[in-house]
Amino acid sequence: MKNELIKNTVILTVITLISGLLLGTVYEVTKGPIAAEEERAKKAAWKSVFQDAADFEEQEFDAEAGKTILSDAGLTAQDIDSVVAASGSGGESLGFVIGVISHEGYGGDIKLSVGIRNDGTVNGIEILSINETAGLGMRADTDEFKMQFENTQTDQFVYTKTGAAADNEIDALSGATITTNAVTNGVNAAIAYFSSLEGGN
Repeated sequence: MKNELIKNTVILTVITLISGLLLGTVYEVTKGPIAAEEERAKKAAWKSVFQDAADFEEQEFDAEAGKTILSDAGLTAQDIDSVVAASGSGGESLGFVIGVISHEGYGGDIKLSVGIRNDGTVNGIEILSINETAGLGMRADTDEFKMQFENTQTDQFVYTKTGAAADNEIDALSGATITTNAVTNGVNAAIAYFSSLEGGN
């Protein structure tokens, strides 16, 4: 009985070691391609919200200062996770692409990139990560919804269920008010942070 127990313990230990080694190997093999794909998606999002930009340069930013700026704007469920300067073919500054994580999504965090021109006009938005309800909240990632934010200069967007009547009003997604709110506040967070940048309004 004792020998059987020792044998089983050794077998389990060997299996555990082999499994750990295999998992480690798979991680090492896949982490490079995964990181490359994330980088590609990020750069594609920058270009999507600033199509006329020729170059993008990631900027250093103070995450804690960002939290304070957003908190002062009443946006405590959002975080800034990146700031990228967009420039034209002649090197002229066009504006910034601001990465935002909105923690108010129905299905979890929503990550988006928001392009804002130097005059404060929202150039466009792109959603990098979203896990909302299919057929409802996932419609936030459609051009029809995202285009409502484009080419608008405002201090704050609001959403409405009765039909947008002003430039800063967004038609809420039917049956997905929580998602609408999360994305709208994410864009508002980018606008609030943009106003703190040099050259921001």
